Amino acid sequence: MARVLYITAHPHNETQSYSMAVGKAFIDTYKEANPNDEIVTIDLYKEQIPHIDADVFSGWGKLRTGSAFDDLTAEEKGKVSRLDELSSQFVEGDKYVFVTPLWNFSFPPIMKAYLDSVAVAGKTFKYTEQGPIGLLPDKKALHIQARGGYYSEGPAAEMEMGHRYIQIIMQFFGIPILEGLFIEGHNAQPNKAEEIKANAIARAKDLAHTF
Repeated sequence: MARVLYITAHPHNETQSYSMAVGKAFIDTYKEANPNDEIVTIDLYKEQIPHIDADVFSGWGKLRTGSAFDDLTAEEKGKVSRLDELSSQFVEGDKYVFVTPLWNFSFPPIMKAYLDSVAVAGKTFKYTEQGPIGLLPDKKALHIQARGGYYSEGPAAEMEMGHRYIQIIMQFFGIPILEGLFIEGHNAQPNKAEEIKANAIARAKDLAHTF
């Protein structure tokens, strides 16, 4: 049995969002094809995702220098413990499905906060004399991303930074495979929007059987 973390970063649901509609088609089909797997849904807009701020740095610093957890302030305790929960949950996953729109050439800022929360030395990577090494080589990941324009090729491809960032951070964690499923062009060609969406949903269902 595999544990799948289904991680969404969109304020809208599948009735309003192309990425969420395709994501739902994927995960519903995946459940049908893998009934024994555990699906953990993480809606980042409904979760508490602490930013790494002064309280976090202060709390981490105290713990590194030998202070007990009870010596931390209430704010430090809350944020540090929540970050530990998120990173532990991530490590316990076997497969990751990220669902995002392309916003301003990247993804919603809540996704960056989440990825920061799970990028923890000793959990997802470690430092060595030869440089950092990822600690999750037996995992796999998928990124479902809706793009209103076309960014798969040509000059616009260099402007897309959301999928590329997730790809880099997964490689940093040692995850060897990050597949991408992109829905693009529905804003550029609104007359073909429904066709683009339907084709993406069909691809998502096919991919769900092999992921």
